[in-house]
Amino acid sequence: MASIFTKIINSEIPCHKIAEDDNYFAFLDISPLALGHTLVIPKQEVDYIFDLDDDVLSGLHLFAKRVAKAIEKTIVCKRIGIAVIGIEVPHTHIHLVPLNNIGDLNFANPKVEVTTEQLAEIATNIRGNFK
Repeated sequence: MASIFTKIINSEIPCHKIAEDDNYFAFLDISPLALGHTLVIPKQEVDYIFDLDDDVLSGLHLFAKRVAKAIEKTIVCKRIGIAVIGIEVPHTHIHLVPLNNIGDLNFANPKVEVTTEQLAEIATNIRGNFK
């Protein structure tokens, strides 16, 4: 059975897409730790990040770097934090989270309440800065 992320890639479930190429996909987290919190995934459905082939793993991080640079140009923050947890969805994914202090990357923190309209606007703005 396809993961929720594969369903997002295949447009079976809507998302606020940031960027996509032949191998990778990035979209806003709908329960963000901060505005601009983005998930970056390989299109290949592999549960555990360290089970990815080396070229896919390195490509994922290079794609995530481009997404992070776009987020930095869009969201006021000190830097973009990165987290790989990999337990909640059986599909490798990287969290890119705008940070202003170390505590901002704590997944126990309350999630930011954001409307669909706000997510759409944020996604549009980040896409505009993606290179």
